[in-house]
Amino acid sequence: MKDSECVEFLQWALPRLHMRWAGFRKIRSRVCKRIQRRINQLQFESISAYQEYLQKHPEEWQKLDELCRVTISRFYRDKMVFNLLELEVLPVLAGQALSGDEDVLHIWSAGCASGEEPYTLVLVWDLSLQLRFPRLHMHILATDTDPVLLKRAEQACYTFSGVKNLPAAWRETAFLDTAGAYCLDPVYKRSVDFQCEDIREALPAGPFDLILCRNLVFTYFDSELQTIIRDRMWDRLKPGGALVTGVHEVLQEGKQDFEIWSAQLGIYRKAGQAHVIC
Repeated sequence: MKDSECVEFLQWALPRLHMRWAGFRKIRSRVCKRIQRRINQLQFESISAYQEYLQKHPEEWQKLDELCRVTISRFYRDKMVFNLLELEVLPVLAGQALSGDEDVLHIWSAGCASGEEPYTLVLVWDLSLQLRFPRLHMHILATDTDPVLLKRAEQACYTFSGVKNLPAAWRETAFLDTAGAYCLDPVYKRSVDFQCEDIREALPAGPFDLILCRNLVFTYFDSELQTIIRDRMWDRLKPGGALVTGVHEVLQEGKQDFEIWSAQLGIYRKAGQAHVIC
């Protein structure tokens, strides 16, 4: 299959999945390879034959949807984001929680893949901020549509390339070197609950102090679906809560406006309380 043929196919198929071509343009090669394997599996001679098959067999769209899932995940991805979370965002949210006489900071990691993002947050909290807020604990709900990835997340064993961006001291403290794999110490897994959930169909009830939805909704989904999910996230954030998107993503306008916390890093805030760092 030629690249041009795959591009034409994706430009036809993606809108029918409520996805947008712009989000796939740079990473299309991996998706095209998956589609080619599916074409071979079905013993079709061309992508046009697969296109006809999709039109006659609606159940195949679910398979194509799975082929279009893109996972790029590692610990401490976009270091500056986690630096701001550590130095400003989490302390502000912690202060707000304590002022409301709460003892748990509720966080949702949407599209958590193999768990790198929620576990990074746990390390930031436990190894940097917990002593500062001894009365407050963190609970993270981490969701993804892929049960295979969620199983890996629960096992929490990674290659060095997945953890290399973490501070060396954190790697040594939080991971056990097991047969060449870096396996997270179980003590750092207790704050995270994993759940299989498609964000297009349902969102957890909340309310949350912090939602992380990076490099998923606002990259791959079409504008209509982006707006719907954005408004649902707004509803699930506590007043003063924060939303973290990808650093290259643009947050759609919706029924309610978010305040900008850091435009450069894609961090926003639901109006409600003043920025007071405790």
